[in-house]
Amino acid sequence: MTSSLWLQTGYSREPSPPLGNDIECDVCIIGGGLSGIANAYFLAKAGKNVVLLEKDSILQGATGHSTGKLTVQHDFVYSNLLKKFGKENARTYYNVNKAAVDFGRSIAQADELLMADSILFSQTKQGTDMLRREMEAYQELGIPGDFGKNFELPIPVEATLTIRGETQIHPVRFGQRLAQLAIEAGARIYEHSDVLGMDLDKRYLVLMSRVEVRFNELILCTHYPVEAIKGLQIMKLLVDRSYIVAAEAAMPLQGQYISVDSPKRSVRTAQIDGKTYFLLSGEGHQAGTEKETQVHYDRLYQEIQDVYQLSAPTHGWSAQDPQTPDIIPYAGVISSSMPHIYLCTGFRKWGLSNSLASAHIISDQILGQSNKAAALYSPDRTGFGSFLVQALKTSGLVLKEFAGGHLTRIGNPICTHMGCRTRWNEGDETWDCPCHGSRFRKDGSVLEGPAMKPLDL
Repeated sequence: MTSSLWLQTGYSREPSPPLGNDIECDVCIIGGGLSGIANAYFLAKAGKNVVLLEKDSILQGATGHSTGKLTVQHDFVYSNLLKKFGKENARTYYNVNKAAVDFGRSIAQADELLMADSILFSQTKQGTDMLRREMEAYQELGIPGDFGKNFELPIPVEATLTIRGETQIHPVRFGQRLAQLAIEAGARIYEHSDVLGMDLDKRYLVLMSRVEVRFNELILCTHYPVEAIKGLQIMKLLVDRSYIVAAEAAMPLQGQYISVDSPKRSVRTAQIDGKTYFLLSGEGHQAGTEKETQVHYDRLYQEIQDVYQLSAPTHGWSAQDPQTPDIIPYAGVISSSMPHIYLCTGFRKWGLSNSLASAHIISDQILGQSNKAAALYSPDRTGFGSFLVQALKTSGLVLKEFAGGHLTRIGNPICTHMGCRTRWNEGDETWDCPCHGSRFRKDGSVLEGPAMKPLDL
């Protein structure tokens, strides 16, 4: 059972056609998740000639496998932001994500978005101390939050930290709605249009079908950026994978929850076409490093029945997301040497609000408008120290996979990105690359980048 509840219950729609002829555009966007679609909408609405290319179908990547929480409460984050970036930047992060939540509310229809309180909870004294520090950060930044014991789950809890009146969305239906608005604004969306290669200096790219796209500016919204090596982001991102299961439930929850203690758990309900579903997620680990992934699903399957007294889960799926060394996503010009190439990634599992916020930042830059969050989200901002630490970790993994992987997994196919040996993921039935997070279907076709070519099976 590996099927996303969101993908199975999205609106029925006619797929967009693949690109069949050479074209030119002001802005080419690679990647049909929420960040790519939001960029297409903002830029097309401003009058830009926009082309979006998706190698499969839109919203089938991280967006369609998310928890669907559209909120400013990104786990235990604001006290860390205050410490690392200072008060002004921490407030900027909150403000741009609050604007993203408000934008989502402004365009969503009734069956795409619901109001819900966002609640952090602790189950240990250490976790409660963390919540108190986060509440102090809320107070310093002017974030409305309630510290107490606002809880409705049948598990022990010491304390909660609540932001009231947040939102949860059906991410696929919401994304489909935004895609339609982008098309109505003039954007052209092409599905099953896989990029084979690109010349960033001459500003054109070639699809697998040999069709060419010429652009003035290019936005990479491919989750793990295929051209990240230009700005060395390939050495700055680690990719985490987590798991979600869903079961039918009798009543919806009033809040959406995430624990600060271990084991990490996220809980919410979803109401879809008259049914209520209970969603439980957790069991995170670094992507591509485990073969026996079914055990993570099994733990959540057991927990949803034993702890929450629900029937057997109806859906189970997993998601992976890159994270930057300093927890702020990358959104903006990829490097000063290539001011016409933009990067959008590193959402740290909070990609719904951050996708919309990042799209605002990039579209403002392309349109020549100021955005207070541009410097904070800039891919060029990462200092040498944090880069070096992350690079050593990631480089060490790559070297290990080249040296050890090729010897110990001789029968496994080689990733077409940088030559690492892949691992078979039994739970999801995919070939996963432990070096940079590429994933391939059973037949070898690319499921998630940075790889662009299928496996040689």
